[in-house]
Amino acid sequence: MQLMNSAFSGPSSPTPGPSPPRPPLWPPLDFGLGALACCGACVFTNPLEVVKTRLQLQGELRARGSYRRLYRGVLQALWVVGRTDGLRGLQKGLTAALLYQGLMNGLRLGSYAQMQAAGVTDGPCCSLIAGAAAGALGAFIASPAYLVKTHLQAQTVAAIAVGHQHNHQGMSSALVSIYRREGVCGLWRGVNGAVPRVMVGSATQLATFSSAKDWITHTQWFSPLSSLNTLCAAVMSGVAVSIIMTPFDVISTRLYNQPVDQFKQGRLYCGFVDCLLKVCAAEGVLGLYKGMTPVFVRLAPHTTLSMLLWDVLRQRALPYTH
Repeated sequence: MQLMNSAFSGPSSPTPGPSPPRPPLWPPLDFGLGALACCGACVFTNPLEVVKTRLQLQGELRARGSYRRLYRGVLQALWVVGRTDGLRGLQKGLTAALLYQGLMNGLRLGSYAQMQAAGVTDGPCCSLIAGAAAGALGAFIASPAYLVKTHLQAQTVAAIAVGHQHNHQGMSSALVSIYRREGVCGLWRGVNGAVPRVMVGSATQLATFSSAKDWITHTQWFSPLSSLNTLCAAVMSGVAVSIIMTPFDVISTRLYNQPVDQFKQGRLYCGFVDCLLKVCAAEGVLGLYKGMTPVFVRLAPHTTLSMLLWDVLRQRALPYTH
């Protein structure tokens, strides 16, 4: 199944049919283009990531109604952060976010493209399995960047602070501080929440986007040349990913941001299952869906921008590699 047909090209005949297989690119180039595309999308969607992190940490392990809600929705949260921290506050953790997007999505999209070119994704459920495997690889390698990103995006002035405040000075100082305090393993703390999160999100996104794009193109709702095919597929994919991935996203954020004790163990959660049970017990099942609105609002444009940029970059590179 083709991951994404070009938003600017389509079949020359009005009769729908399967897209021809795309020839593989040189693997390092494919990985680099995937990283570049997602970094470009990240610059525009990072403010929503900041808001999502704050919403997910708000009222941590406290029953609904027992805490002051500083953030009440996407627009209000954006306004509060912008008013208090300034415009730079809306781009907190951008350097770490770009590093994470480059590593994780470069590996994820590049690996998936290579598996797709090799025909691994053609069988039943193979697209889901390949997407999950590619996501797991990317999430593990990029976990230290996501750890630092979460710390930086959570920290702010006391008046609007939620969750534990790590008070790092920047990405480099955060990496050095965590390494000195917890060692190499500390840089991968929380990875047991990140890998399931990205596996589920990657499998859902790649499979639903690909299927939705093919279906919309074949039904000919829009001209084959129209970018509306990509936009509609991205929205469908964004809805599916938001519903399925948000609980994993909440758990991942909590595991990454929790403080550690003198034994280098998390003070709030022992792992993925422990976090899941504690959140459900203290905050109810709806606690797992905190920040779902910014997750969706971020995913739709991020999916559109990253997939569109990746596809265009790959098309431009093909004449030079074949």
